[in-house]
Formats: sequence, C-alpha cells, structure tokens
Amino acid sequence: MKIFLLGFMGAGKSYWGKQLADHWQLPYYDLDEVIVEAEEMAISDIFATKGEDYFREKESLLLRELSRQDNFLISCGGGTPCFQDNMDFMNEHGITIWINPSLEAMVERLQRKKHKRPLIQDLDDEDLLDFVEKKMAERRPFYEQSRHIISSDNISLDTFTKNIEHA
Repeated sequence: MKIFLLGFMGAGKSYWGKQLADHWQLPYYDLDEVIVEAEEMAISDIFATKGEDYFREKESLLLRELSRQDNFLISCGGGTPCFQDNMDFMNEHGITIWINPSLEAMVERLQRKKHKRPLIQDLDDEDLLDFVEKKMAERRPFYEQSRHIISSDNISLDTFTKNIEHA
C-alpha cells in the first residue's frame, strides 16, 4: 500500500498519518520532518535562508525518494501537491487522500498551535481566518485531484478504512 495524505495546515495529516500507518502496519513519514532532518534546520529557517523555491525542490526530491519503497504512508506538507507536478506524481504512484475538515475546525486547531507555525504565528484570529480562506482557495484545485476526499470534522479510523479498503 502506498498512501499520500494531503490537506491544509491543521487538517490532521500528521495525527491521522501516525494512526493509519500503525493500523495498516506501514512505514510512516511526515514529509516536513524528513526535510528538517535532511537539511538539519527548521522549515522556517530553510525558507528564510534558502528560499521557498529551494524548499519546494527539496520537498519534491524527497517525496520521490520515499516513494520508491513498496509500502509507505506519507503525510505531505500543506503545499506539497501544489508544486513540481507533485500531485500528478502522487496519483500515479499511490493512493491520494485529501483530509478536508471545515474551515472553522482548521482555524480553531491552528489558533491553538500558532506558535509552532512560522507562516501564521504573527496573525491575529481575524487575519488567520483570511489567510486560511485565501490559501485554501489557491490550493483547492490541487487537493481536489485526490483519489479520495474525506470532508468531515468527525472522522475516525473507520472513515479511512471504508474509503480505502473498498477502493
């Protein structure tokens, strides 16, 4: 099984990625963590010192390297599907799942963990909602290319197993 979890910041990719990889006994990778390890610096520092283009190239390269395995579950960064033909690549090489909770649910989660996210740490609550709405509008055309879309605020392990095991 080769699975790519997609979605915006706060959608639950890392949380569900760990749960599902454990459930299906798959090697688990959080793509952002893999990049941090490879570069030996935080993503915010990569953006600041090397730029977003460098980051996106590295992300794409590591995505392709990890995908050479027979089985895996990769939680992608929120922007991963939007660059370097990554969406086409993922659809060709595995099962893509877009975790798509409501805007309100994502904003609420992001408000609680703003300090951990460089792109949003300085935004007040109103600006955060605007930011999420704008970015989601940009990314939606990519996310919508996913083979499976889970649009709910109340998902469980069953939600995934029913979607994937019967695919």
